[in-house]
Amino acid sequence: MTTTTEVKCACESCKCTVSTDSAVQKDGKFFCSEACANGHINGNGCGHTGCECHSHS
Repeated sequence: MTTTTEVKCACESCKCTVSTDSAVQKDGKFFCSEACANGHINGNGCGHTGCECHSHS
């Protein structure tokens, strides 16, 4: 049996939390979406309601 843990998305501007079971993992960090994990290279947010994360550039 695995333990599900909720963590804040590793993207600094993101307000989302994500389950470690379903998170996108990159460089040992947990992200709520591919957009966050890839650093918003296209300027897209994560698309989750109420969150306005974006590129850091």
